[in-house]
Amino acid sequence: MDLVRSRLDAIEHVDHEKRLWRRVYPPTGREGLVPLAFVFADTTEAKVANTVAVLEEAGRRYWAPRRYRSLYREAITAKDYSQAVPVVVTTLEQLQQHGADAAVWRRLGRKGEQTLTAALDNPDGDALFREQEARADAEDKRRRAAEREAQRPVCKRCGRKFTDERWEEITMHRTAWQAGDLSVCGPCHTDDVARQEAAAEAARRQAAAPEPEADGQEPGKPRRGMFRRWT
Repeated sequence: MDLVRSRLDAIEHVDHEKRLWRRVYPPTGREGLVPLAFVFADTTEAKVANTVAVLEEAGRRYWAPRRYRSLYREAITAKDYSQAVPVVVTTLEQLQQHGADAAVWRRLGRKGEQTLTAALDNPDGDALFREQEARADAEDKRRRAAEREAQRPVCKRCGRKFTDERWEEITMHRTAWQAGDLSVCGPCHTDDVARQEAAAEAARRQAAAPEPEADGQEPGKPRRGMFRRWT
């Protein structure tokens, strides 16, 4: 209460669920605050119109919805009614003539008369926001995927696109140093590794093979020298 008394805009900083009116009035199933109705009696249409115009202008900060805060602000046309007071107006004559359930209510900020249910509903509110945000999020994901695909590397040897695994392998610091030729795809890199291993194995076998004997001498026999020993 101290906060509410000390600041003119303090009500905007009080959590929606903690406000006193929610303990007094049952839930309406709609976003927004408790609706307020003006019923004009014993007056002219001109005076009603003038009064409604003053109400709309002076009370705009209370009845007008706000823009939703969203990452996709440009794609969102829905309005946030969570802190708005729905204000509807009519005349006693219309109520007596048509009844309260007829299209005799006009909501501030809208044109024309509606039934009370339609006037209090927010077709451009929370439901539309969820739909637009979901659509914008899906479109954003498609756009990001297309941009990523356009940047996907192509193998310089065979022309195939890199898989996600190979792409990550050549770009991650912990794996790039052992990724081999960074310009080739995974299968080509596998072929390179196989060739390198085959060449290394051939070199090892060649190094391990015994050297051939000269002049056709059989292995194991001592080599005959050029001089004979005379006895």
